[in-house]
Amino acid sequence: MVATEAPMSAPLELGFDYTRSLGPVLSRFVTALRDRRVEGVRGSDGRVHVPPAEYDPVTGAPLSEPVEVASVGTVLTWSWMPTPMEGQPLDRPFGWALVRLDGADTALLHAVDAGDPARMRTGMRVRIRWAEQTVGHITDIACFEPLDNPVSGDGRDGDDRHSRPPTSENPVTMITTPVHLHYRHSASLEESRYLRGLKRGRLLGQRCPECGKVYIPPRGACPTDGVPTEEEVELPDTGTVTTFCIVNVPFLGQRITPPYVSAYVLLDGADIPLMHLVLGCAADEVRMGMRVTAQWRPREEWGSTLGNIDHFRPSGEPDAEFESYAEYL
Repeated sequence: MVATEAPMSAPLELGFDYTRSLGPVLSRFVTALRDRRVEGVRGSDGRVHVPPAEYDPVTGAPLSEPVEVASVGTVLTWSWMPTPMEGQPLDRPFGWALVRLDGADTALLHAVDAGDPARMRTGMRVRIRWAEQTVGHITDIACFEPLDNPVSGDGRDGDDRHSRPPTSENPVTMITTPVHLHYRHSASLEESRYLRGLKRGRLLGQRCPECGKVYIPPRGACPTDGVPTEEEVELPDTGTVTTFCIVNVPFLGQRITPPYVSAYVLLDGADIPLMHLVLGCAADEVRMGMRVTAQWRPREEWGSTLGNIDHFRPSGEPDAEFESYAEYL
């Protein structure tokens, strides 16, 4: 019996800062939060929406009549969070609740720092506990707390004496929300062989026994014929640019200064292109059919990743005929 290496797995983290611009309605809402106030908006039927709706739920028309509401309210429904997760409002057990603030007709979802689920109940009265520093974000509301909690007097627990008067100066027009996702990815047996091959400087694909197509990275089964792809094929590190994009816009985490090229490269002998960078020439010199070769990182930097190839660069060969890659566009 041939020994099979165990599938590879590793923790992965995806993260980015989600930034969006605010229209006039949401700008007023978060600017009011910065001032430790809550503003909703009135709809055509007279209802006050908190958080504010930008468009009327009844007519679809834009809404523009702001209404200030209280920092105390009533729990309409709730659930208990015994084990808080990363990024949640509190690091200790708390209640998630829909809270209708006094003066509003809709409910706001937020955390209630009740301390014990026995204190949570539908109809309980709560007040806002403000963040120590308010910046113009929903997180300016640190959480809600039972109204019968002692008032600290520092302005964080819904004491309206510490709110700031409405102002049109320096309104908040943009918000940034960090987004993070942590998980463990387990590769298939086929992917694991491919990744281990990369660590040795090899590009390993698999061939379909029915149509003969070679897939890299290997998929374990041919998407056309639905049969296992068991024959391993080692491919060279040369190929042809099929399509490409010139990146001109800078973004967070970018390691290369624009303009540069991201392209689909069809490795010689493969039947599906892979995406990678094409460097080593001016961005406007990259073209469909350009022949390229891999520029590997120093061997001591290799790991189980396609990042072992830093980029592809022009090989100097004549361009490939369009017919040779037309079906792979």
